[in-house]
Amino acid sequence: MQSKMANALFVIGLLSVWLGCVGRAGAAAAASAVALEGRPPSFAAIAKRTTPVVVNISTTTQKTNRSGNDPLEEFFNRFFGDTQPRENSQRSLGSGILISKDGEVLTNYHVVRSADMIKVKLSDGSEYEARLIGKDDRTDLALIKIRKPGIELPVARLGSSNQLDVGDWVMAIGNPFGLEHTVTAGVVSAKGRVIGAGPYDNFIQTDASINPGNSGGPLINGLGEVVGVNSAIFSQSGGNIGIGFAIPIDLAKKVADQLRKNGKVVRGWLGIRVNDVSPQLAQSLGLGRPGGDMAMVTEVADNSPAAEAGIKTGDVIVEFNGRTVPKSHDFPTVIADTAPGQRVTLKIIHEKREQTVTAKIAELPEESDSQRLESRDAEIGVRVQRITPEAARRLGLSSSKGVLVMEVQPGSPADQVGLEPADIIREVNQRPVNNVSDFDRAVRQGRRGDRLLLLVQRGDNAVFFALKRKG
Repeated sequence: MQSKMANALFVIGLLSVWLGCVGRAGAAAAASAVALEGRPPSFAAIAKRTTPVVVNISTTTQKTNRSGNDPLEEFFNRFFGDTQPRENSQRSLGSGILISKDGEVLTNYHVVRSADMIKVKLSDGSEYEARLIGKDDRTDLALIKIRKPGIELPVARLGSSNQLDVGDWVMAIGNPFGLEHTVTAGVVSAKGRVIGAGPYDNFIQTDASINPGNSGGPLINGLGEVVGVNSAIFSQSGGNIGIGFAIPIDLAKKVADQLRKNGKVVRGWLGIRVNDVSPQLAQSLGLGRPGGDMAMVTEVADNSPAAEAGIKTGDVIVEFNGRTVPKSHDFPTVIADTAPGQRVTLKIIHEKREQTVTAKIAELPEESDSQRLESRDAEIGVRVQRITPEAARRLGLSSSKGVLVMEVQPGSPADQVGLEPADIIREVNQRPVNNVSDFDRAVRQGRRGDRLLLLVQRGDNAVFFALKRKG
């Protein structure tokens, strides 16, 4: 009797957790399902309803040495074994989400990057070609469209990622390692995660199993709504260890709308970088404010709207458009969401005096200084590239911060100390390197003949290299 009662209490406990997660609307449906079927809570009904909106994506890429080949792809071919050119090569599989009856599919950009042919396989096994509508490398999202087969396609229900809470049940559907329509479940582990994948990081973290091949597939809440696009994992082995990341659907919907209209995302650009102002920094600067809702300008791009408005490095922004200054991580998103051509006002502290300046937001260039892909430094003898989401995925990196060593010049200072292609440079002279611009700036700060201390990640190990510039 006690055993039966314990089992009953266990089932009731599971049901209570489930009802708390799916919300009031879903609670009634879940309770009815349990009462009618006499079974514990299950994702089966949601999986059955949502699986048809998940597609398998495969791509074909011409591997011949032609002009315009992706240099990163050539790098991986050269140093990781795929050295024989083939006319047609099937790339790794990914997933996608049907978001319109016209055959639009939302996926990760790295799934279809450099593809010459895209094929989409539906849940019923039918397969169709698709074309790229638009892509956004900064958020790693792409919109593709099936060459319409003349059938009515199922469409995903898009929910709101803002309404997710840590601890909510979620489900992922995708094609991990090519295993089609695999369903996994877990909870929302955290929100607003910054993993160094780009300037607009705001990931949902989940312990629902996400593996290679899940990229571009949906993260689904307890109501059967898509709340995220599965994109990345934290793993040193390449397999799932319970830490996966999804792009919030609220962001993905905005990006998809722009890709549908423009083929790209149009973002506002002010041309500054900022850091948060801590109470200690505010005190040391003599600002007369406690710190917190302020941002210090750490860099002003040449010929940018900020430069034209007279904003200088070291200025402290205390108001933006009459409102509290967002955190430094959120500042790029606020600027990006401001329409080009719009004027904004900034209250700043310049040399301990408050003043108000006006700037006209411009359109973010396709490849801004912070997004430059490649740099070659002859003094130390290396060629480096920005760590794209695709490179981070293929190297099993948890962060896109740093630069990837693409080439080491024989006999150069870098070669003499043992630097190798595929190394990741994380710091130069104990200063963090987030991108190619940071690397260039750090290397240029010294003089010829000076020593440089590089913190390098090689596989799972971190190694320091001390080298001397050419004199």
